[in-house]
Amino acid sequence: MLTKLRQLAEHQGFMKYFKNTSWLFGEKILRMTVGLFVGVWVARYLGPEQFGLFSYAQSFVGLFTAIATLGLDSIIVRELVKDASKRDELIGTAFWLKLMGALSVLLFLAIAINFTSNDVYTNALVFIIASATIFQSFNVIDCYFQSKVLSRYAVFANVFSLLISSVVKIILILNEAPLVAFAWAVFFDSFVLGCGYLYFYIKANSSFSLWQLKFYNMTAQSLLKDSWPLILSGMVLMIQSRIDQVMIKEINNSIEVGYYSVALRLIESLGFIPIMLNNSLFPALVNAKKTSEKLYQMRFLNYYRLSFTLFLLAAIPIYFFSENIIVILFGEAYEPAGILLSLMAIRLFFTNSGVARSSFITIENLFKYSLITMIFGALVNVVLNYYLIPLFYSKGAIVATIISFFVTTFMLDFLYAKTRENVKLQIIGMVTFYKFPLGIKDV
Repeated sequence: MLTKLRQLAEHQGFMKYFKNTSWLFGEKILRMTVGLFVGVWVARYLGPEQFGLFSYAQSFVGLFTAIATLGLDSIIVRELVKDASKRDELIGTAFWLKLMGALSVLLFLAIAINFTSNDVYTNALVFIIASATIFQSFNVIDCYFQSKVLSRYAVFANVFSLLISSVVKIILILNEAPLVAFAWAVFFDSFVLGCGYLYFYIKANSSFSLWQLKFYNMTAQSLLKDSWPLILSGMVLMIQSRIDQVMIKEINNSIEVGYYSVALRLIESLGFIPIMLNNSLFPALVNAKKTSEKLYQMRFLNYYRLSFTLFLLAAIPIYFFSENIIVILFGEAYEPAGILLSLMAIRLFFTNSGVARSSFITIENLFKYSLITMIFGALVNVVLNYYLIPLFYSKGAIVATIISFFVTTFMLDFLYAKTRENVKLQIIGMVTFYKFPLGIKDV
């Protein structure tokens, strides 16, 4: 065992990717810790009504952010890896495409707000937060860092932005700033992060000049031809994950959004766990597919067992101590969010299962099918929200989300021949989670 570890430590390729992953993991942990601390403080300061309004504005903007990103990130990384000589052409074109996408978001929002019950103040919050997408055009630089396995520079930029953002929010709280100031803080965060990306990109490429960010028409057409399915997928995903807060505000009030948002943010803070697990196990699943179908299915079965075990470890304490968690973190004003947090513990099951399922979708190349299920799930979520929120308020939105996830992850997959066996493995993994093998050979 020690010999193998020593060999891995001496292997340059392995250590290169290990260090890169370590930087990313460290940044995620820091962001979760600092973000949760500052986020709780902001929520306590603003109170349920104002925090609900703030969350509504962010969610409303979030419905359109896929237009700003244009689904380009993974495609840019792929193209940079394939041909590094096209660096300036790809980064420049993607930058201008993202900038045009961000401006399009503002245009779509100007139309969309006419179909809401928002007052002038709420619309101002929406447009201030939406303006931050303009600086997200510089996120294309992160694609370059990924292609060169230089994620430490992206981590430096993100950590710098996180620390500055946290200090600014704390200063706003201590000076009893109004809600609109926190919307401007979101805008400032994006500006700082964009500057950070630009600084470290120039540091890594001393010959770089802003004049190199040129737009190439043929390259733009090629990128958009590949990215349009990802744009559509991103829009559907954001609708399914953010429409509940928008509809709660429209049907009920911002106070309900405040209760719902604090519970959701606590649940989402655990989201990095299944993603990191998936990143670790995905190569083993791909290799098993090449080796034998029996090994492939066994590894997926054990993956589902592990996912369900992690769900139980997180969900059981949350379910039984949800009210205490909410009151300790957010204060008595948010006590009604306790029942929402306990219900959202069930949502963790579908989060874990969904991330594991995504590996199967990727390996089996079922992206078109996945998009269809996402669209159907989003429609189910919207329809159920429309009927359940007036009856059960925020609890209705949670039930709607859980049902839509069940339809997407289990029901439709069971009806489709190519995914039916995978659903059976998920069910077997749930009922036999205690049989997860302890030995590496068995995995």
